[in-house]
Amino acid sequence: MKAEGIAGIEQFASPGKGRGLRVSRAYGVGELLFSCPAYSYVLSVGERGLICEQCFTREKGLAKCGKCKKAFYCNANCQKKNWPMHKLECQAMCAFGENWRPSETVRLVARIIARLKAQKERSQSEILLLLGDMEAHLEDMDNEKREMTEAHIAGLHQFYSKHLDFPDHQALLTLFSQVHCNGFTVEDEELSNLGLAIFPDIALLNHSCSPNVIVTYRGINAEVRAVQDISPGQEIYTSYIDLLYPTADRLERLRDMYYFSCDCKECTTKSMDVVKMSVRKRSDEIGEKEIKDMVRYARNSMENFRRAKQDNSPAELLEMCELSIDKMSTVFDDSNVYILHMMYQAMGICLFTENYEGAVRYGEKVIKPFTVLYPAYSMNIASMYLKLGRLYIALDRKLAGIGAFQKALTIMEVVHGKDHTYVTELKQEMRDF
Repeated sequence: MKAEGIAGIEQFASPGKGRGLRVSRAYGVGELLFSCPAYSYVLSVGERGLICEQCFTREKGLAKCGKCKKAFYCNANCQKKNWPMHKLECQAMCAFGENWRPSETVRLVARIIARLKAQKERSQSEILLLLGDMEAHLEDMDNEKREMTEAHIAGLHQFYSKHLDFPDHQALLTLFSQVHCNGFTVEDEELSNLGLAIFPDIALLNHSCSPNVIVTYRGINAEVRAVQDISPGQEIYTSYIDLLYPTADRLERLRDMYYFSCDCKECTTKSMDVVKMSVRKRSDEIGEKEIKDMVRYARNSMENFRRAKQDNSPAELLEMCELSIDKMSTVFDDSNVYILHMMYQAMGICLFTENYEGAVRYGEKVIKPFTVLYPAYSMNIASMYLKLGRLYIALDRKLAGIGAFQKALTIMEVVHGKDHTYVTELKQEMRDF
């Protein structure tokens, strides 16, 4: 198959950014620019039994693989379609048992290698960009990332050596680096992680902290929809990162993950930084050093919490959140992004432990600042309204629940499209109450 292009979209040399995509006609808010099927993908292990391994449909009563008993499907057709990929893991899962623990990245790369070997022509995922032409940034990797990549390669050999013929070591380094820079976390309407996928054409989108499109998912397809009006000739920008945080944090994240610095209007003007870094009004003046010290403490707290999530109990994690919130509150206002971050984590812990009143308490503190700090059509806002709506319903606060659902729906109809399953399911959920 030849590269035939996508109607209304063209690739071009973006000044200072390399390759990019721009529109050749106007697009309005909520309009679909294009979609791209996943070149390869894996379902997160934690979602097994809830979502079909092949099409990522969320259904009850999925049928399991008769051999490994760990992969689940809508029907025999989905199971048959998925077999070329599932066979890479089925026997290994049986053989290794509980010791079968490759990372999602390793699983995805194994599937990419299998597909590359079987592929005879350009795929529908590569209309604009071949997978092999994606950026790798091998020369930019530091020692830590190289060690991580070598560990991934070791895992690939450990778990897949009986079922795959591997390319040489340099090719594996490049492929893992491409996945690191271009992989997408597939998320549902509440931003829960469903899996990992690669979409070559979507990888052409450049980043902006003021994006005019958003990437969402319909099964195993990525969809690009406008969240601003876009004029002919304008470049299409998405966001690679969470936009909640101040400029310095965003730039650090972009340099660490994607090896570039953003020069968008928001990063240049830092217009939202004062709001994001709001400090508490006190009788004694809060000095610059005190603020810098608290920022340092906040960043350390976030990193310590991220590490602790692997081993600590929910009660211990909640205590970590509460202690850091209390300490930060001596300097920061409750709408400060670092406090919001820890409140959001605390809400998640409360949801996990079914402490719904605690989850609502944190959620209500988070949602109003979110509507100010995120773009208008943000899935972060929509997912918060969805979570709050379902919590309100569970606590028999139906009017509040319907109100939260309606606010989520307004955003979801733009970012997912009015005919998306998530939208129709939410409308049915609202009718049921």
